[in-house]
Amino acid sequence: MSSKQGVILYGPPASGKDTVTTALSELDSRYTQFERLKVGTGKSDGYRMGTAEQLRVLEAAGDVVYANTRYGNTYVIDAPGLSAAFAAGVPVVHLGQVDGIRALVDGYPADWSVVLLWCPRKATADRSVDRGDKDTAARLMAWDATREDLDTHPGAAWDLTVDTTKAAPQDAARLIDQLLAQRAGAATA
Repeated sequence: MSSKQGVILYGPPASGKDTVTTALSELDSRYTQFERLKVGTGKSDGYRMGTAEQLRVLEAAGDVVYANTRYGNTYVIDAPGLSAAFAAGVPVVHLGQVDGIRALVDGYPADWSVVLLWCPRKATADRSVDRGDKDTAARLMAWDATREDLDTHPGAAWDLTVDTTKAAPQDAARLIDQLLAQRAGAATA
């Protein structure tokens, strides 16, 4: 087992990935959101904005661990970015596709803790409106795609599942931190 620990937060839009990551960082500054390379437009917070040429270079070098397209943009998890994130602490990777989880767990050696953050579709709608998203309809389509993704991967295994309509972000962060501590203890035992 690798001594490098990372967290994968999987869930539909507005399930709390950003909020729980913030709570993790407040609990322990080693936790930092992995900034995926984003090729496209729109929100830049939480991303390393890149170009199509940068993506081609990463692909040619075999450094793309996973890429997906959503909202008209391409989102990339790259090996050099992950290496830098692990050098800085414990990366928290946000994903909305089971295939992305599998690609990351199989494609980058680390002790990955996989957490399902869940909320009902109505919670996604309400949260999206409350935070001022201009693309709530697209977020709801992504929620539907996440539900379908879960349904088509019934064997997906989660190290932890948190309903973010029932657990406060700080409680979710404590549960995740405890999970990593248990796994680290088991690895050294």
